Amino acid sequence: MLSKCANPGCPAPFLYLHQGKLFRVDTNSEVPATDAAAEGRRKLARRLEFFWLCDQCAVLVTLSYKKGVGVTAVPLSSTQVSRTEASNTQTLVASAG
Repeated sequence: MLSKCANPGCPAPFLYLHQGKLFRVDTNSEVPATDAAAEGRRKLARRLEFFWLCDQCAVLVTLSYKKGVGVTAVPLSSTQVSRTEASNTQTLVASAG
């Protein structure tokens, strides 16, 4: 459940979908298989998470997802990453709301 702006330094409470930017993050994580036929193998578990940036933060930062790290707020001016980092980093696109 959304409760506040995803920027850790911002205390703005989430109130309405029409304010700020909403981000949907589809994180796939490996979990042990549960059936006996697939024992020893791992499968991907789909997990959808939602994050929100308030209007004030949305003009300054965007959200970035990196496997093993999670979602972080990054300044809009530094959303360009090197090619080696690009394979492990995904800059998120706000959902239309």
